[in-house]
Amino acid sequence: MPRCAPLRLPLLLATLLAACAAHADGVGLGTLDTREPVTGTKVPAAIFYPSREAKADASADIGPYTVQAQRDAAPADGKFPLIVLSHGHLGSMYGHHDLAAELARHGYIVAAPQHTGDSYDDASGAGTDRALLGRAWQASAVIDALLADPRIGVHVDAERIGAAGFSAGGYTTLLLLGAQPDFDLFPKYCAQHPGLPELCDRPLPAKMRTFDTPPPTVDARVRAGFAMAPFSILFDADSFRAMQRPVFLYIAQKDQVLAPADNGLRIRGLIPNLAGFAEVPGAGHYVFLPPCSAAFAKEVPAICTDAPGVDRAAAHRDINAAAVKFFDAQFKAKAIAPAQSAGQVKNEL
Repeated sequence: MPRCAPLRLPLLLATLLAACAAHADGVGLGTLDTREPVTGTKVPAAIFYPSREAKADASADIGPYTVQAQRDAAPADGKFPLIVLSHGHLGSMYGHHDLAAELARHGYIVAAPQHTGDSYDDASGAGTDRALLGRAWQASAVIDALLADPRIGVHVDAERIGAAGFSAGGYTTLLLLGAQPDFDLFPKYCAQHPGLPELCDRPLPAKMRTFDTPPPTVDARVRAGFAMAPFSILFDADSFRAMQRPVFLYIAQKDQVLAPADNGLRIRGLIPNLAGFAEVPGAGHYVFLPPCSAAFAKEVPAICTDAPGVDRAAAHRDINAAAVKFFDAQFKAKAIAPAQSAGQVKNEL
C-alpha cells in the first residue's frame, strides 16, 4: 500500500491521494431509497463503497447471496468515481454483488438499483415503457439521490460517473449513454422467432407504450458503460447515432436467451465508440450472474447451471477484472496521466 505522506506539488498530491483511496482495506455496504419522479415509484438501491473500517474478509448473508462487504462500515476518505449497476430482467440489487464489491475494492462507489416493475418481487412493468424506459429513469434517480446523500454523496466525484449492467441492465446502460430503442422491433422479432424461450414464449403486453411524451433516457452525467449480454433487439443502426461515450461490450458465446447474432454481435458494429469487446467461450446467458451456492443452485438450476467446461468462477474473475480495467482507463488513467491520449487508453483494453 502506498505511503500517504503530504506533498507540495498539487498534481503529485492528487495522484498519491487517488492511489491511497483506491487501496481501501475493505468494502462497505449500505442501502438507499428514492423515488423515480416520472412514475413516482419507489426505488431501493444497494450501495457498495471503499472503506478502511470494513474488514477485508467481511461478509453479509443477504437472501441467497453471501456478499463480500461489511454493513454500515464508515466510507474511506476522498472522492471516488460512481458506477450505477443495473440488474437483468426480474433480478435484484444484489444480483451482481461480486462485481460491485470488486469495483469498490478498486476505489469505486457502486449504486445498484432494484428496478421497480422489473425485479424478482415486482414484474408489473415488464414489457412496457414503464420498465423499458423506466429502468434508465430509475438509475438516474438513484444517481441524484446518492449525490445528495449526506453520508456517501460527499465521497462521489460527480465528474466521473459510469454505468454497468447485465441483459436488460446492459440495455439500460446503453439507454443512459444515449441509445434510442424502437419498441416496434419487439413484436417484429417475436413474429420471426415464435415461442423463443424467455423472450417470445408469452404474449407481449397489449399496450407497451403508456407515456405519450416520455422524457429522454440519456443521462449526460454517465460517461462510460460496461454492457454484459445486453438485450438489444430494440436497437437498429439509427439507435446509436447520438451515442458517443465509450462502451465495453461483453457477451456469452452460446447465449440461449439473447442470441448473440441478434443482440451483442449485431450491435458490436453499430456502437460508434466501442472501447472493447470480449466473450465467455461456450457459456450461456446466465454466466454473468455470480456463482451460486449449492442450495440456490438446487432451487433455480436454470440460472445456476453452466455448460460442461464452463467455469463460472473463473469467468467472473475475467469479467470483473475487465470492468475494473475499462473504468480505470476512463476515469483514472486520464486523471493521473493527462498526456495520455484517448486512443492510447483504448488500445490498452
